[in-house]
Amino acid sequence: MAMVNCTCLVSWLLCFVSVSAEFQRFEQPVKPDGSLSFLVVGDWGRKGSFNQTKVAHQMGRVAEELNIDFVVSTGDNFYNDGLASISDPAFEESFSDIYTAKSLEKQWYSVLGNHDYRGNVTAQLSQILQKKDNRWLCQRSFILSTEIADFFFVDTTPFVDKYFKKPSPHKYDWRGVLPRKQYLKGLLEDLELALGEPSTKWKIVVGHHTVRSIGYHGDTEELVKNLLPILQAHEVNMYLNGHDHCLQHIESTKSSLQFFTSGGGSKAWKGKSPYRTCEDNKFYYDGQGFMTLELTRAEAKIRFYDVSGQVLYNLDLSKNQYSAM
Repeated sequence: MAMVNCTCLVSWLLCFVSVSAEFQRFEQPVKPDGSLSFLVVGDWGRKGSFNQTKVAHQMGRVAEELNIDFVVSTGDNFYNDGLASISDPAFEESFSDIYTAKSLEKQWYSVLGNHDYRGNVTAQLSQILQKKDNRWLCQRSFILSTEIADFFFVDTTPFVDKYFKKPSPHKYDWRGVLPRKQYLKGLLEDLELALGEPSTKWKIVVGHHTVRSIGYHGDTEELVKNLLPILQAHEVNMYLNGHDHCLQHIESTKSSLQFFTSGGGSKAWKGKSPYRTCEDNKFYYDGQGFMTLELTRAEAKIRFYDVSGQVLYNLDLSKNQYSAM
């Protein structure tokens, strides 16, 4: 199992304060020059198979070049059915033993995906996993605050109706979510309250499921209905997600909101949705890879990399406009 050095210890990297029943806040320092750099990867946990190890190798190389501050995981952390318990060897086999580069010895901020809910959810949320590998931090919904950006991690799986339909071929662990309507109502209220706080920082929301996508799964209609209006009303700059096993950028035509999919951490090549086309799609790659972001107060640099480490797409963003290169 990969062990991280003391510079990654949660005890000093994270400063916890309570925000609400659903959201906790963690503090992340920026670089001395006031900038941030981080990786985004999703849908990865397959014990090294389906090119997970190759993606991890390139992540380590790029992370060293950028001197990243942390990693964002967009969910579906452990396939096919999450973790069975806190002692499930899949935690080491899919995480600690795979992302071994020294440059990846940084905090991982993770949300749950639908496959994670098919296991023992409390295991992934347990602080015991942090003792096994102190890079790991996973909660249902939380806020990561920095001097230049606030990240709002949202638990999207309970929004999706089909997971609750019976009979279902899969068993989901809904402990902590039921009654569902009350849970979702509280989550949305807390998110809107947090997003409404006066701020000049970047606002970045992270969830597992797509809002807009031309990938295999397409749009998540429940999020289009319930989450998207809140993101637009509070001038969120970016929505980062996984779920579709691809790399993707879609531009909003109604606001400055940009949609980025980074779900290529392992198994991919599922193809586009046969039901979804999007004139606002700026980039789509149906394969393995990951995403990087470099942030200053005014500018963001976004890059998508494939499994061989080749840069597939470059994008420069400002708070009000962007220019693709």
